[in-house]
Amino acid sequence: MKFFFLIWSNLKRKKLRTALTLLSILVAFVLFGLMSSIKQALTGGVSMEGVNRLIVQHKVSIIQLLPYSYKARMERIPGVALATHRTWFGGKFEAEPKYWFMQNPVDPEDFLAMNPEMVLPPEQKEKWLQTRTGAIIGRTTAERLHWKIGDKVPIFSPIWQTADGKHTWEFDIVGIFDGKGKNSDTMSLYFRYDYFNEARAGAKGQVGWYMVRVKDPSQAAEVAKRIDEEFLNSDYETKAAPEAAFAQAWAKQIGNIALICAAILGAVFFTILLVTGNTMYQAVRERTGELGVLKALGFTSGQVLVLVMAESCLMSLLGGALGLGMACLIIPAVAKALSSMLPMFFFPPRDLLLGIGFCVGLGIVTGIFPALAAMRLRVADSLRRM
Repeated sequence: MKFFFLIWSNLKRKKLRTALTLLSILVAFVLFGLMSSIKQALTGGVSMEGVNRLIVQHKVSIIQLLPYSYKARMERIPGVALATHRTWFGGKFEAEPKYWFMQNPVDPEDFLAMNPEMVLPPEQKEKWLQTRTGAIIGRTTAERLHWKIGDKVPIFSPIWQTADGKHTWEFDIVGIFDGKGKNSDTMSLYFRYDYFNEARAGAKGQVGWYMVRVKDPSQAAEVAKRIDEEFLNSDYETKAAPEAAFAQAWAKQIGNIALICAAILGAVFFTILLVTGNTMYQAVRERTGELGVLKALGFTSGQVLVLVMAESCLMSLLGGALGLGMACLIIPAVAKALSSMLPMFFFPPRDLLLGIGFCVGLGIVTGIFPALAAMRLRVADSLRRM
């Protein structure tokens, strides 16, 4: 730290060049934060899903329905602890049609037991069990649409119509649930399957897909195989897979998100590497004589190397810290604007730590070669260039 003033003075030698280099690094790390948040939003469901849960869908496609009677048969299969179901409703709130959120009819008790990451007050759960037209809504959507407990909300579904030919369903909001972590879904609406099955015009006694909890997560693949064998050669054959794999398949429909993000960031950081490296080379070449004076005054080659490396790392850390800080300020605002499309849009703490590591790495990589060149300077040669 005793040489900090010297390092700082070197950075201020060419203020415009240093400022532009810092700005380039800042932009790179803001982009890093945004890309990390996008990746989290699009693939976060893969990491949030339980390792002890399976998704069982129709073998042909998830849009094909399965019989409700499969629930009891699945729960008799060795290794299965619990089975419950969900069905795609595909509705929208007509007062704000651009805001999308998922709706599913479910069996309340089994559904809540299957999803312990959902936090619903006991009195609201009891109210849901007592109210046939009752529904629970995630806090994110409740706050966005200004819904509160006791409201009656109309949801239009182009897929499902009531027995009297209507496509608008009315539900009573009886509960607002939260999630135990940032990855938890707090946007969806869940209502009672018994009401839905009785009121709909067709496909009675059928469901969209099943969620199955296995007793031993290490046996998940074997249990999935047993489930598929149970319904083999039936009119409704199944395809069972771990919930994480199911979520991964959904994410991959728009491409390999992790690879796309890595490619973009790789190109950006490679460019910043060249820019910062060139800046450091220029700075060392301009100070060749001064470095020679330092050596003549008794600075060792190792000390000269450390000074140049410290200058490079300081510039990288300054730009990176400003960029990551700005990303932390920008991302919540972006998340609010995109909450209906990307509900899990946030800067993951692990990626923030990774960004700090990138700051240090960028400083080392861009400074090592100019530092080695400075270390190898001979006093006589450097003084001759003054």
